[in-house]
Amino acid sequence: MTVSADPTAVCAAVEQSWESDVVPALAELIEIPALSPGFDPDWWEHGHLARAVRLVRDWALGRGVTGLTAEVVTLEGSSPVLLIEVPAHGGAPPGDTVLFYGHLDKQPEADGWRADLGPWRAVREGDRLYGRGAVDDGYAVFAVLAAIEAVRRVGGRHARCVGLIETCEESGSGHLPGYLDALAAKIGAPSLVVALDAGAGNYEQLWCTMSLRAVVDVTLRVDVLEVAHHCGMASGIVPSSFRVIRQLLSRLEDERTGALRPEFLHVEIPPERRAQLAEAAADLGDDLCAPFAFAGTTGPVAADPTELLINNTWRPTMAVLAQDGLPPLERKAHVMRTHTALVLSFRFPPGLDIPATQRRLEALLTADPPYGARISLAWGSTCSGWNASPTPPWLERAVGEASARYFGRPARFFGCGGAIPFVNMLGARCPEAQFLITGVAGPGANAHGPNECLDLSAARKLTGCVAHVLDAHASR
Repeated sequence: MTVSADPTAVCAAVEQSWESDVVPALAELIEIPALSPGFDPDWWEHGHLARAVRLVRDWALGRGVTGLTAEVVTLEGSSPVLLIEVPAHGGAPPGDTVLFYGHLDKQPEADGWRADLGPWRAVREGDRLYGRGAVDDGYAVFAVLAAIEAVRRVGGRHARCVGLIETCEESGSGHLPGYLDALAAKIGAPSLVVALDAGAGNYEQLWCTMSLRAVVDVTLRVDVLEVAHHCGMASGIVPSSFRVIRQLLSRLEDERTGALRPEFLHVEIPPERRAQLAEAAADLGDDLCAPFAFAGTTGPVAADPTELLINNTWRPTMAVLAQDGLPPLERKAHVMRTHTALVLSFRFPPGLDIPATQRRLEALLTADPPYGARISLAWGSTCSGWNASPTPPWLERAVGEASARYFGRPARFFGCGGAIPFVNMLGARCPEAQFLITGVAGPGANAHGPNECLDLSAARKLTGCVAHVLDAHASR
């Protein structure tokens, strides 16, 4: 494998593209309040998703890349996607395809933004660009197109590239399967998939995501009364719905450690993944916890960084997202409440059979209900986990070279505690494809939260890495 793109020339091309073209366009994208359909039921009438897609389409078409096409595709009842195609360049083997993925929809605003910042206001401070969607995932399509341009500009090679940019990812990519079906012929059979929607342990090296946990949400509800009663009259006679649900949670979770108790929720962790996580933990050390704003003297659940990474990527966890039945503090009343309901979000390791796991959890939680309380479960969104297939030598070598050349440090391989539905969907359809799942959602990026920002220096280096991998892929 001989990579023809000179890294010095690639750096110069990437720097020019980002400063003169990418940052202004990304700033404009940030200021579009393009909430994902799950958070904006009237997304069609508001038109923000359509505006975001048109902005990127027009930017791509304006690049002057020979043969590039960009088409907005809208299926009935679905939010739009942008389909970009760039023909192969530099004598790359015919018939090969790289698929690159991104999304333009965004999470809600969130509270807690700095007074001088805001979700729909692009603010640059040095090498940080603030605003909702900056790092998750608005920058991705610009970065990959800038990488393609850089390869062409410096005499490198790349295969045919197809971009699928959706607008429903933050809602679980529910509209995406229809597009994968409708556009299957245009997408073809990619041998490499590039997605920049993942995290980074730091901004000093290339981070490749090798696994994703599943996400499964459920509303657990306990009813003890048909109508509320005076708590002085009913307490000691009527069981507390809060206490009952607390007992049910103890069937799931060790309240001292947070470890989930049922053995059927755990999997055997592959030795190679353990080794990769240990290497990543050795690089990160105590900095692993740096992104998290612990309150007071609160600390992490374990002292060993390797165990923390394993917890976050290959062990099941549970979070309580929301509740019903408990009034806010200012509306307290001395009554025995009728019910308590909690929305639980499970993160499960790759490899679990999700429907079978749901059935076993339902049986566990509804068996022998305390005091005969009425217990019900309503399952919400689900997304299966993913574990990458063995990395071929050419890709492992290319990733290592790219990180050394553009970051100056070795690449690291780790897992992601979150989910990227697209990866599972495409992996099932294209089992032979290799995946480069990476990103720059590192310390302080705060995707989904207040003060979301993109580290521009890391994004430029990542763009260079993508250019290197594209050239290596065409030269393998």
